[in-house]
Amino acid sequence: MTVRWIRAALVGAAALTLALSGCGGGDDASAGKKGGGPVTVFAAASLTESFTKLGKDFEAAHPGTTVTFNFAGSSALATQIAQGAPADVFVAASPATMKTVTDAGDAAGDPVTLVRNQLVIAVPKGNPHRVGGLADLARPGVKVALCAEQVPCGAAARTALDAAGVRLTPATLEQDVKGALAKVKLGEVDAALVYRTDARAAAAELDAVEFPESTQAVNDYPIVVLKHAGNPDGARAFVEYVRSDAGRAVLTAAGFQTPHDQ
Repeated sequence: MTVRWIRAALVGAAALTLALSGCGGGDDASAGKKGGGPVTVFAAASLTESFTKLGKDFEAAHPGTTVTFNFAGSSALATQIAQGAPADVFVAASPATMKTVTDAGDAAGDPVTLVRNQLVIAVPKGNPHRVGGLADLARPGVKVALCAEQVPCGAAARTALDAAGVRLTPATLEQDVKGALAKVKLGEVDAALVYRTDARAAAAELDAVEFPESTQAVNDYPIVVLKHAGNPDGARAFVEYVRSDAGRAVLTAAGFQTPHDQ
């Protein structure tokens, strides 16, 4: 069985590119053996590593199921859903983005919060510019990548910067958190505001700087089965699986936080 994932490049992108990854997985008896057939999941880019693993595990626990992921900025995914892109499950990186889907009547039921995430400052290994907090990002000569404000990581960055009273002009605005992180990896910027989970996934290449204002910009990640799901049973089984103890263990290991109400 194979987990396929698609990464959308721009908001409203009409074409999706499929990429195949390897197989593997584990079992989780608590999530049952429901589901089967293809399941298409639209998920925020910051879930790429953890959901790719969970997809493999879900396939292993549900023989006959194939999971396809579309990883991108949440606002881009919401736009694609509104335009009729086929999907069974949607996971956004903010309630505000999910609301655009529920308000349009595209959700089958109420979303539930899956995890929470907050920002760190990603810097090159060794932190050559000695960035210690948000104020350092506004120093002359420090090039910074941010997410565009219409996507959740960008809205969170703006909230954190406002809380710190910091004004800066970013060198680039990216359409999702992976784009901002890539700018640091490539040496095109000196720092980027990204989710803690993305920095942890890139720990071999980058360092992460924590800052206190991030606690004022924590993002909840709601998940929902979509109204026009082609495989509603498989979609519900996937949501149940990622919310199970086995699913939460993978998400917590990636650096995600458990919602306060769970």
